[in-house]
This record gives sequence, C-alpha cells and structure tokens, in this order.
Amino acid sequence: MSLSVMWPKFSRLALLGLVAVAVQLAGCGSTPVEESPDTTAERLYKEAREDMAAGSYERAIKTLERVESLAAGSLLGQQAQLDTAYMHWRNGERTEGLAAVNRFIKLNPSSPALDYALYLRGVINFNENLGLLGKIANQDLSERDQSAARESFQSFKQLVDQFPQSRYAGDAKARMNFIINALASYEVHVARYYFRRGAYVAAAARAQQAVSEFQRSPAAEEALFLMMQSYDKLELTGLRDDAERVLRKNFPDSAFLNQGKALSARPWWRFW
Repeated sequence: MSLSVMWPKFSRLALLGLVAVAVQLAGCGSTPVEESPDTTAERLYKEAREDMAAGSYERAIKTLERVESLAAGSLLGQQAQLDTAYMHWRNGERTEGLAAVNRFIKLNPSSPALDYALYLRGVINFNENLGLLGKIANQDLSERDQSAARESFQSFKQLVDQFPQSRYAGDAKARMNFIINALASYEVHVARYYFRRGAYVAAAARAQQAVSEFQRSPAAEEALFLMMQSYDKLELTGLRDDAERVLRKNFPDSAFLNQGKALSARPWWRFW
C-alpha cells in the first residue's frame, strides 16, 4: 500500500471536466482586449497547475488563493480550494492543509469532489502520525497524543460510509486497518510501560482498553497477557484467570503463554 496521497484527479467527475474545458478555452483564440475576471482566474489556474507540476508549491499556493478569490462560488473556485489544501500538505504545512480542506468540506457539502476532500483530510492526519514515527525512538511514547491518527480514521470512515463506490474507498479501508493496528499497539505499549514501573492498576486498565476497542487487532494477544500479569501482581486471581481463559480461547498457540513473558523487543510501532 502506498503511503502517499494520490494526486487529485477528477477525470470522472464534473468538477475537473468543466475546469479543464474552461482552462483550455482560455488558452485558445486571440487575446481579448479586455479580460473578464473569470478569464483571469482561469489563466491564473493554468499557471498554478504548471507551478504544482514543477514543484513550486509556495508559488502555486499564492496563485491558487488568487484564483479562489476571483472564482468564488464556481467549480473553478472549488478546484482551487482543494489544490490549495493539497499543496499545503505537499509543502509540509499540515495545519494550513487541514484548515483549507476543512473549509472546503464546510462550504461545499454537495460537491462532486467531496469524497476526495474527505480522503485528503484523512491522509494529512495519517501521514502526520506516520511522519513522527522515525523521530520518536528515544521518546517516552506513553505521553504521545494519538488524536491525529483517530481523526484520520474518522475521515476515512466517513468517506467509506458516504461514498462506498468512490475510487478512494479501497485505499481508505487499507489505511483504516493500518490505523487500528497502530492505535492498538500504542495502547499495549502504554500498558507495558506502566507494568514495568509497577503501576499495575494503570497497566491493566490500558490493556483492557486495547482489548475492548481493538478486539481483532494482533495486539490484543499481548494486551490479554498483560492483563493476566497485572492482575496476578495485584493478587486479583479471579480477574487473572478470566483474562487467561480469554487468551487461551482466542490465541491457543500464544507465544506469550508458552514463553511466559511479553515479547517486547521490537518498538511498539513496528507491527508489520
């Protein structure tokens, strides 16, 4: 699965079709003596697309903002809004990208490109979450905020629920599964963190949360084992036995049971 967002292509939607025609017409024929605002917006959009293709993201953003202002309320204006959000994301400006795509969703709830807007919002948060993984090897992960990953999941879910036939739905589902595994693994990491420090009540609570929220995630196996260990330390034999019973039923060949300890040599986020 590719972890980069697909370039916004609306060849099958009315939005890009009308915009492409408008831009093409703007470049044909003799130059009029006096250009209308719409014509100016179309020519500016053509320049912006050239800058986008050339990787001149900051210049493209400035031009797109002018296009949006001149073509407000039109299909061209909608396209400019989406391209602005995309360019901010490509330029490493997550906050600005989210603001732009959220504004598009709020102002254009019936747009033919709404599925792409939801997809882009999900990808911006998704890549923000992944982008941090390489920087946190020595960080106390129990203090990390997972809100970006959860927001990404909700955007993808909204896309899949509202537009099950969207060209972006398949990739959104794959990313949703990835996020679920990431969040589950994170909860297990936190439970392990607390257990190693003797905070057994907190460890059991976080492991229970992982099992409750992410039952089908591979991380549920270790979460159940951590619950067993924590309840054993707390001398809560009934709860310990319940956790062991569930673990044996769902993971009869569990390496945790066979080896008697959590397999935690890998970083929590390396679950692929």
